[in-house]
Amino acid sequence: MKRNRKSESLRAETRRHFFSQCGTGIGSIALASLLADQRLGAQQPGPMTNPLQPRIAHFPAKAKNVIFLFMAGGPSQLETFDYKPKLNELSGQPIPKSFVEGKRFAFMGSSHRTDLLGFRPKFDQHGDNGTWVSDYLPHTAKIVDDLTIVKTCSTDLFNHAPAKLFMNTGTGLFGRPSLGAWTTYGLGSECDNLPGFVVLQSGPRGPRGGAMHWSSGVLPTSYQGVPLRNQGDPILNLSTPQGISNQQQRELVDTLRELNLKRLVETGDQEITTRINAYEMAYQMQSSAPELMDTSDETAATLELYGIKDPDETSYARNCLLARRLVERGVRFVQLYHTNWDHHGGPTENLETHLPKICEEIDKSTAGLIKDLKQRDLLDETLVVWGGEFGRTPMGEVRQSTGRNHHIDAFTMWFAGGGMKPGVVYGETDEFGFSPIENGCHVRDIHATILHQLGLDHERLSVRFQGLDVRLTGVEKAHVLKDILA
Repeated sequence: MKRNRKSESLRAETRRHFFSQCGTGIGSIALASLLADQRLGAQQPGPMTNPLQPRIAHFPAKAKNVIFLFMAGGPSQLETFDYKPKLNELSGQPIPKSFVEGKRFAFMGSSHRTDLLGFRPKFDQHGDNGTWVSDYLPHTAKIVDDLTIVKTCSTDLFNHAPAKLFMNTGTGLFGRPSLGAWTTYGLGSECDNLPGFVVLQSGPRGPRGGAMHWSSGVLPTSYQGVPLRNQGDPILNLSTPQGISNQQQRELVDTLRELNLKRLVETGDQEITTRINAYEMAYQMQSSAPELMDTSDETAATLELYGIKDPDETSYARNCLLARRLVERGVRFVQLYHTNWDHHGGPTENLETHLPKICEEIDKSTAGLIKDLKQRDLLDETLVVWGGEFGRTPMGEVRQSTGRNHHIDAFTMWFAGGGMKPGVVYGETDEFGFSPIENGCHVRDIHATILHQLGLDHERLSVRFQGLDVRLTGVEKAHVLKDILA
């Protein structure tokens, strides 16, 4: 009878009880490892491993940091970089059926939406190679010799939120890690008092889909993007409350850390590690973040270079300057979102007044960022990416419209620095800018190429989840665009 009671007692002990209560077993070993160079049971916890500490890449990298300038809404390639004189010549005529048969379009419901629509801006050739750029982007035109322009990008999804998610995570489904999260997961960060992945936003609203675009997905949340606000505290509740000294704040963080370490041993929940590091990062950022956001040490010439009129005003221009300041401090991945690039037509979203305005909002600042990185010897080690989630059709949205529909078969992105071949235009589209006829590429290829420049093999960078090896480029074949690499 006693033996049966003992047997029942043993069966009642769960695995969690074993890990947490076994005095000489895994629980104490784990805690001793977390306390690192201090003796187990010491009064103050020792330093624990930072999940964002720099790590060795798969092979020598060309770029150390990434700045992704995300033009949310889908910029029209036909009004910016993909010059198609035939489009103006045949404007108002139906596009040949061979172009559109079997194709899917967002919001397509009327046959008259197949009329070609001519472009509005004037195009000129610029730089040593005579690169075509529209007069909507006069400042960008002056730096084309530093750019690698890819005109034949394609994607799978034609609605904004799923397409943005696809560009950021390699899938239109929620729950997958973003490009920035994969980057910090693979490489860590060289900055110990700011997040490794920072998000900055400008424009009338945030991108459709919100925080999912900078999520860590199935990776630990240490690797997710951290949005910084342009006004007030960079992060809500970052400032130390009045009446609390720095010493008291330090003691609070240390106490929370010790309690969280004990809980980590009891549960084995790795998200507690994220919580511990988040408290420590928040403590470090109480001094580093305000210093980052304070641009009073920048010269008047630098502010003019970016087109910043008011250094305290939230703007894309100020975010470009902050992006440079962030990579200077070792932040691994910086992503700027600027909205709204949607131009279907109508009074507020059209090609005649809205598109020139939004181009003006980003043109000088974008060129200023490239020039500033270059003059500070940061461009070679910083990969700058510019683009949106898809492009625009050569047909008008409706008859006599001044807007264009979503288009996934061909759109333009460009790169600068980070080991890319400057002054190159890669790929060519047909006479209407509808489909690639030379060197087509996919979003997965873009992702593979960015990771490659960071020294990461997209096929090896993966995490096991629900029995599968999850990776940014998925299971379909992706190619590094070697022709655009220096």
